[in-house]
Amino acid sequence: MIKTGIVGATGYTGSELVRLLYNHPEVDIRIITSESRKGERFSDIHPHFQGLADYELQSADKVPEEDLDAVFLALPHGVSMDYVKKFAGTGLRMIDLSGDFRLSAPDVYESWYGKEHTFPQGFKKAVYGLPELHRDEIRNSRLVANPGCYPTSAILGLAPLVKNNIIIPGQVVVDSKSGVTGAGVKAKPTTHYSNVSDNFKAYGLKRHRHTIEIEEQLSGLSSNGTMQLQFTPHLLPVDRGILSTIYTQPREGVTENQLKALYADFYKTHPFVRLRPEPPALKDVRGSNFCDLFVTYDERTNRIITLAVIDNLVKGAAGQAMQNMNLMFGLEEETGFVAVPLNP
Repeated sequence: MIKTGIVGATGYTGSELVRLLYNHPEVDIRIITSESRKGERFSDIHPHFQGLADYELQSADKVPEEDLDAVFLALPHGVSMDYVKKFAGTGLRMIDLSGDFRLSAPDVYESWYGKEHTFPQGFKKAVYGLPELHRDEIRNSRLVANPGCYPTSAILGLAPLVKNNIIIPGQVVVDSKSGVTGAGVKAKPTTHYSNVSDNFKAYGLKRHRHTIEIEEQLSGLSSNGTMQLQFTPHLLPVDRGILSTIYTQPREGVTENQLKALYADFYKTHPFVRLRPEPPALKDVRGSNFCDLFVTYDERTNRIITLAVIDNLVKGAAGQAMQNMNLMFGLEEETGFVAVPLNP
């Protein structure tokens, strides 16, 4: 059994980690932590776990005492780096769900996050945890930087086009919509019911911090150097799910059949990417670790349109983290993923 701990399990991502790991046949959850709620039961905070996961919440200081194999850090950016630093010498395998180690260097992080990085040494060891791009590196890593939810949908939607040099780099538009759980469990004015219900809005125009994450990963795939794109996120009046509509311009003539064959070849060995014959919807992936993709070519405008749909809490966070854990411990990627998407 893989002895695991979850640091910061009182938010949406932590709750989703427990939901997924609870059904994993090779996982033993040894400790769940919360600094603000320690002493309470996990199921007091998340009542749907009553009788299933009644763990007493501990302080993260107890993690080294538990002889763990792996720890999930379900913490905000700016906080997680301190725990990576603290656990760095313990031999633990760490899966960090914050943005603290997703980028290429501390100065890039500080430029986009507006915060000093307290453990720059971690960047040398961190592997970006998108299995569809970095499967072999993840297998050998002791620190995986779990991708952001928006970047997961955007990168998976664009990767085959960038890798095969199909599109013009500067003509990429990623138009993404997310459910409110992407903003975290803490109440904010923008996520109050009265502001979200029967409403729809864009935010983070021009410099959303996920922009650089998408650009860096795609630049690593490109034979033409730096990829630049326009990324605009929107807040949907739903609880979970991301739908990204991606517009690109081909370098030369392309057919719909060629595009579909390109995507099929790129993802043929990746079990959680499904290529759909029709545009997918949020409920097609709800509660699952799938990324559903649809690609088409508009001859009138000479543009490729790609749709990417994920559950932001699963493939966009906790599910991808468990997928990475499976790789790190030599298991099949699909191990423990027993839920079929919930629709309706």
